[in-house]
Amino acid sequence: MSVSRGGGNNGNSSTSLDLAPLLDAGGKDSDDSDNDSKSNGALLNVVASGGSKDLRNSHRDRERDREREEADAAIFFKKVVSALFYGVSSFMITVVNKTVLTSYKFPSFLFLSLGQLTASIVVLSAGKKLKLVSYPPLQRNTFAKIFPLPLIFGFNMIFGLGGTKALSLPMFAALRRFSILMTMLLELKILGVRPTTAVQISVYAMIGGALIAASDDLSFNMHGYTYVMITNALTASNGVFVKKKLDTSEIGKYGLMFYNSLFMFLPALMLNYVTGDLASAIAFESWNDPQFVVQFLLSCIMGFILSYSTILCTQFNSALTTTIVGCLKNICVTYLGMFIGGDYVFSWLNCIGINISVLASLLYTYVTFRRKQAPDKQTNLPSSRGENV
Repeated sequence: MSVSRGGGNNGNSSTSLDLAPLLDAGGKDSDDSDNDSKSNGALLNVVASGGSKDLRNSHRDRERDREREEADAAIFFKKVVSALFYGVSSFMITVVNKTVLTSYKFPSFLFLSLGQLTASIVVLSAGKKLKLVSYPPLQRNTFAKIFPLPLIFGFNMIFGLGGTKALSLPMFAALRRFSILMTMLLELKILGVRPTTAVQISVYAMIGGALIAASDDLSFNMHGYTYVMITNALTASNGVFVKKKLDTSEIGKYGLMFYNSLFMFLPALMLNYVTGDLASAIAFESWNDPQFVVQFLLSCIMGFILSYSTILCTQFNSALTTTIVGCLKNICVTYLGMFIGGDYVFSWLNCIGINISVLASLLYTYVTFRRKQAPDKQTNLPSSRGENV
């Protein structure tokens, strides 16, 4: 663009001013300013987008942490409730069994075990028909899937009742603590679970107290001691194998309970017949006593409840925890047992040993449940939420 200045018609002289460069420079400055504004706007958008993304990630992290805390609290609640349920069930059946076998002098613990097997079969069959529980139907390979649990379960019940009949409850409770050491060793061997130092100390203290009590047992009974030690080995094996079968088998806890009882019913019936316990039990004179009948039926039903609570506690905790809770309930059994059955003979050394074992049980309980929010360490059993101790 140019502007001309001149005078007259002569047109001899003229001056021309070219404004194009200035306009071009102004246009360039305007374009640069627009580009800078766009760049700054894009940068602000990126920063705002990044900040929003960080906020969303932080919110998601908080949500995940909250859900994890809630899940850990729910798991801890299940652990505690299942342990308490097992402890109460184990206490009740111990007292009821002792009353039936000792106070009423019922002649056959084998027949009582047969009654407990029958109750489990009847209750679970009815529960399945009413659709209250479910478990797979019987198949050809069912026994192979759960072996050796039926044998362990059946003989554990039989020898446990035999020990209850032959020994006083305080000594029975003290000797049963040997099952804890056996469980701890089997968990290490089969499940790969290594107990902590605190757990080991509490277990060794319980065993030491039981040995002190046994050293001055004035009502020593060799048959009773043998029955209890066999029961200890079977209890340890039962806890570990239940844990393993629950995690590797589709049969489930109700299926284990039902088929354990079903497969052991005929062997228990034959054992009752061969030993003559079936005849002596039928001829027992107190069947017309309503109080005895109620106690006997309660013992049979409590056998089913104990089986259920044992599997439930083992599922949510560890086999060692199930065993130790079973011995922890013996705190009540120990002291009440001095008056139940009338077969306990007091001595100071025996009493001191029993109390050492009881205090060690309390120590283990504290060690096991003190960490409410502790994550599961049991990685070798993927479908279990048990706690390694």
